[in-house]
Amino acid sequence: MYLLLWPVPVEPLAWEAPADRGLVDPFSPNDRLRQARAIDLGEHLGPEDVSGGPDGFLYASTSAGVIIRFRPHGHDVSVFAEPGGRPLGLEFDAHGNLLLANSHLGLQKVRPDGSVTTLLSEVAARKIVAANDLAVATDGKIYFTESSSKFGTDVPGSTYQASRLDILEHGGHGRVFEFDPASGAVRTLMQDLNYANGIAISSDQQFLLVAETAHYRVWRYWLQGPKAGAGELLLENLPGFPDNINNGLNERFWIGIIAPRNRLLDAVSGLPFARKMILRLPRALQPDAVPSSHVIAVNGDGQVLMNLQDRSAGIPSLTGVYETRRYLFLSSLFGNRLGRLDKRDLAN
Repeated sequence: MYLLLWPVPVEPLAWEAPADRGLVDPFSPNDRLRQARAIDLGEHLGPEDVSGGPDGFLYASTSAGVIIRFRPHGHDVSVFAEPGGRPLGLEFDAHGNLLLANSHLGLQKVRPDGSVTTLLSEVAARKIVAANDLAVATDGKIYFTESSSKFGTDVPGSTYQASRLDILEHGGHGRVFEFDPASGAVRTLMQDLNYANGIAISSDQQFLLVAETAHYRVWRYWLQGPKAGAGELLLENLPGFPDNINNGLNERFWIGIIAPRNRLLDAVSGLPFARKMILRLPRALQPDAVPSSHVIAVNGDGQVLMNLQDRSAGIPSLTGVYETRRYLFLSSLFGNRLGRLDKRDLAN
C-alpha cells in the first residue's frame, strides 16, 4: 500500500526516451582527462561554474553560497563575495562585474569590490524558482535559464535533489529568458523544456545554445537573421545529461556531461506511475547520478570537435569547462576539487 499510495511531490508525464546508444562514435570511451590535475579548494565545495576575471584571477561558484577566487595555478584561494543561496552559472560583463545565476535568489551582480546586488528575482510578479546559467551579450542583455518553475528552494537538500524531482516528473517546467538590465524588460524565449540548464551565446551574437538536461539534447535558438525567434535541435540522444555550456576558443562551445544516462529512468519514461513508485523506495534504492568525468566541445553546427573522458572519474560529476589559451578548467557539482588540464597534454 505504501508503494502504491504514499504521496510524492511529482506528477510524472509519459514520454519516450530515445534508445541509448552508449559511448559510441563520436563519444567513444577514452582517458584523455586522466592527466588533469586537481586544484584543492580547501573547505569550499561544489565549484559548479568557473570564469576568468579581468584581474587574472579565476572565480568559482560554491554550494555554501560564496564566490571564491584563486590564481590559475590554484594558489591564493579566498572568498571574493557572499551572495548567499546557491550560485551556479557565472559570467563577467564588459564592465568587470560578475553576473550570477543564483538558483535560490535569481540574477545577481557582484561588483569588483565584492558588493552584491540582485538584478532580477521575479518574472511577471512570479518568483524565479531555479535560475541555473546565463550568457551575456555584447549589448548588455542577459540570457538565462530557469531549470524548473516547480522544484526549487522548497525542496529539502541541495539543488541536486530539486533537479532529481524535475527530471523524474518530466513536466516541461524549464524556460529561457532575455533580460535587459537597462530597461528592466524581460522576454520569454523558450518554455516547456525539461530541465533547462547550460546556455551560451555565439561570438557573432546570432544564436544561443541551450542544454535540455532531462531530454539528453541541446537546442540552438536564433536571435538574429531569417530564423530569429526559432529554436531547432542541434544535438540529440546524447549519452548522458548535459549541464553547463561555456564559450571556448576558436568558436568552440564546451558542454559538461554531468552523468551517464540511467537505464531504469529510460525504461520507465513511458510509465508515470512507476516513476512515482521510484520515489517511494528507500533513498538508497532510488536511481542516482553515477560518478563520471566527461566533457565535449562542439561547434555552432553541432559537430563534435573534442570528446574528453576519464573512465576512473578522478574528478567526477563534471559540469563544464572554462578554457584559456593553455588550460581547460573542469568544474564539478560536488567535492572540493577543480580540475586543470594542460592542453599540451591533449596532443600526446
